[in-house]
Amino acid sequence: MSVIDSGQEHPAIASLSEMVRLRYGARELTGFPKIQARQMLAGGHKSRFRGRGMDFDQVRIYQPGDDVRSIDWRVTARTEVPHTKIFSEERERPILVISDLRSSMFFGSQRLKSVVACEVSAALAWAGLAANDRAGGLIFGQQEQMDVKARRSHHAVLQFIHGLQEYSEKLLDIQQAEGPQPDRFSLAEILEEARRFVLPGSTIFIVSDFHDLNDDCERHVFELARHGNLNFCQIFDDIEEQLPPPSLYAVSDGQRQTLLDTSNNKLRERFQQAYAERGLRLRKMSEKLSAGLLPFNTSDNVLTVLRKAYGKRRSKARGN
Repeated sequence: MSVIDSGQEHPAIASLSEMVRLRYGARELTGFPKIQARQMLAGGHKSRFRGRGMDFDQVRIYQPGDDVRSIDWRVTARTEVPHTKIFSEERERPILVISDLRSSMFFGSQRLKSVVACEVSAALAWAGLAANDRAGGLIFGQQEQMDVKARRSHHAVLQFIHGLQEYSEKLLDIQQAEGPQPDRFSLAEILEEARRFVLPGSTIFIVSDFHDLNDDCERHVFELARHGNLNFCQIFDDIEEQLPPPSLYAVSDGQRQTLLDTSNNKLRERFQQAYAERGLRLRKMSEKLSAGLLPFNTSDNVLTVLRKAYGKRRSKARGN
């Protein structure tokens, strides 16, 4: 019988009840997602798509196939060249949450990164539903993946968070029963697979520690950004940023144990440099793509971080 079946909650497994409770806090994220909310029509956000909608966007030269009903006769008469009106259409923005629950996420000095990632993913899905958008996600475990099609449905979000809980439990089972195993997916493969699920105009959240971010990842990320509004949710732990105070520490990969001497200055410098370089690469990539970047420390309260990004205070500060 698993810890879930017995009614007990294991600290290494994302709590199903906690992820369900996040739906109430997600309602406070009135600025979610990153695109400024507009009055509800067919959906809650101004679309990048152009068509016959409610808001006038621009006038351009008439092209074969344009609706003749949209011809701007005033501009046409003034320029003696046929021009047509273009409207920006109100459409929903499907929310796609990509959750990384591979072996590197089974780590943390406060809480496990995998548990925090599950809570972040659940809160984002609930927030999407609260914004009257379709919400779904992709979950990548150490050996398997799961996809939940984006729908405007509580059932879809519940299916997603059940998957998060299941995959975090599998991560614990693998570590306990089999010991360290190579991951089936690299981050580049995760991003490549995600491109198959992204709908045009989607708001995309990638929840990961980005430990294997590389050039191949950047190529796939640029393709994802072409189809929607991209956001990075970086999960990290203090120990990843800086080794603990100089001393001898017993460390284990689940099967073997050794001593780590953190008094070695060269080791400390290399460790900090590697973390800093990865963070810098992620920041530069987010700036280049105008993508959101939300850091989550394993000691953070997930909703507190999200409120700073999408809550009421931020909206008031911007005069919205």
